[in-house]
Amino acid sequence: MTMTSDDVIAILGPVDNTLVADVIATGATQAELAEAFAWVNNDEALMGEGRRLASGRVAALIELLTSDEEEPQ
Repeated sequence: MTMTSDDVIAILGPVDNTLVADVIATGATQAELAEAFAWVNNDEALMGEGRRLASGRVAALIELLTSDEEEPQ
């Protein structure tokens, strides 16, 4: 099922409309977005659980979620 902007905001919190549109455009599910969000916020814990590194849509979402962090302020 395609996510709505409300779905994205429910998982990520308040974010700009461009990011919401980019996330929706990936075709990812809410579960995939939640997993990507978990990786961005606590990758050491997930690796400690023995989880494989993210791939596919989850990896694409991680890239979107971290792209703002890498830009100089």
